[in-house]
Amino acid sequence: MSDVYAQPTAAAQPATTGDLGQYTTLRLGGQAGRLVTATSAEEITARVREAGKEILLLAGGSNVVIGDVGFPGTVVLVRSRGVRVLAEDGQTVTVRVEAGEPWDDLVAATVRNGWSGLECLSGIPGSTGATPIQNVGAYGQEVAETITEVQVYDRVAGALDRVAATDCGFAYRSSVFRRSERWVVLSVDFRLARSPLSGPVRYAELARALGVGVGDRVPLAQARSTVLRLRAGKGMVLDAADPDTRSVGSFFTNPVLDGAAYELLRRRAADIGEPPAWPGAADVVKISAAWLIDKAGFGKGYPGPEGVAISSKHTLALTNPTGTASTQALITLAREIRDGVHARFGVTLHPEPVLVNCTL
Repeated sequence: MSDVYAQPTAAAQPATTGDLGQYTTLRLGGQAGRLVTATSAEEITARVREAGKEILLLAGGSNVVIGDVGFPGTVVLVRSRGVRVLAEDGQTVTVRVEAGEPWDDLVAATVRNGWSGLECLSGIPGSTGATPIQNVGAYGQEVAETITEVQVYDRVAGALDRVAATDCGFAYRSSVFRRSERWVVLSVDFRLARSPLSGPVRYAELARALGVGVGDRVPLAQARSTVLRLRAGKGMVLDAADPDTRSVGSFFTNPVLDGAAYELLRRRAADIGEPPAWPGAADVVKISAAWLIDKAGFGKGYPGPEGVAISSKHTLALTNPTGTASTQALITLAREIRDGVHARFGVTLHPEPVLVNCTL
């Protein structure tokens, strides 16, 4: 399943229209002041240098919410492509992937080649360059486990640089690159295992779907096809025929609470059951945002203004099913959900996508 660009462009020339809704999976966003494309790391760097401070880089558009006012500066459509092997031995292979390479195309290629490490990240829309920014993860895998280096343009120093994985500050859906205007990701290096089998299956839902135990390994193709099926069932694989996929996937991150906040949540939820939770290091607990949303009264299909709604398949996805709503309508629904969850459970939800010229 390839990344979906609403209106792909192939050359580093001004695009035909500045309507940013055409370049986002939500189909939302106003006009760009100037819109250009870049098809290589060199062109990306040049466009960034030319544009000055007011610049927005946009690749797959799958993790961004752009306001109705659009973006008055220069929008660079990142369309660089390419995967090449940097090093290999009998056990591992290291590949360098250009920032604009559609993520799921890369995952599919690694499965075909017998390279293990990304298979559980199948079906995630967007570009490879976006994956280190938010440490993309799903079904028990994160890119932080396989990234070795990120090649960037440092806007502060005005120079190219390489950031080792140990310096990327990877955390849950975060990194040093997230919400920072300093670095422009140009390419990403991954070290993958040479193996026909997946990594150990860590996610209970995936293990059940595969019919194996947690910790078992399965053929790469089986892991990929099962993940794609699970994601599609939740409206999380882009499909032009499915209005539920006009979203940014999970709109809210799973809250991470300290011990005191978790005990407060348990007391507030005592009448409805134990909140799904995953203990972490340093006395923190990750909580299911989907559970909080649902138990606060916002179920699948919950409607908002102008036709926006919670997905009929997954409570974490906010959708623009008609493709005609405004960004403000989506933000209004998101605020209602955030405030309702806080009123019921005392937990504040935070958005996962990048918000451009709009605020929650």
